[in-house]
Amino acid sequence: MSNRKSIILIAFLAIIAQACGGGSTPKPRGYFRIDFPEKEYQLLDSAHYPYRFYYPTYGKLVEDNSSISEDYWVNVDFPDYKARIHISYKDAQNRLDSLTEDSRTLAYKHSLKAEAISEKFFANPEKRVYGMLYNMKGNTASSWQFYATDSVNHFLRGALYFSVNPNKDSLLPAIDFLGKDMVHIMETLEWNQQK
Repeated sequence: MSNRKSIILIAFLAIIAQACGGGSTPKPRGYFRIDFPEKEYQLLDSAHYPYRFYYPTYGKLVEDNSSISEDYWVNVDFPDYKARIHISYKDAQNRLDSLTEDSRTLAYKHSLKAEAISEKFFANPEKRVYGMLYNMKGNTASSWQFYATDSVNHFLRGALYFSVNPNKDSLLPAIDFLGKDMVHIMETLEWNQQK
């Protein structure tokens, strides 16, 4: 009988060891699911600005009142996502080369943290809008940036920023979602005749 008890005890211990043993793996870290709204856009169309474009209805357009802001600078804020698209405007007359190089330099400042930076040329000859779209992959402070110009008078730059520590894994859905809005702003950009 004691032999039978020993076999049962050994079998029981083997089952417990198997259940608790090395066959289990820890669950990967998960992030909260983000529910995004439907894409809808509204026109920034004011004679006050030398430009107009469509921006997301779930974003709040506010004038930039920072200490470094200049005329016609605005932000599209997304409080639900702790994000902002910063839009800056410059008069491009006689300094287009330096403005485009400054924009390129600002985009490539993220190369230390970026896994890759892609550039996409943009042209809409009908609306006289030409520019470059930058997409930075990785844990960068800004994942999307662009500049657009008419090659003579106007120069507009946009950059997407989050008010959180960069973490590509948790931010990727929001980066992709708001990155499409950056592209939409660039694609719908038009110049107002009067400045």
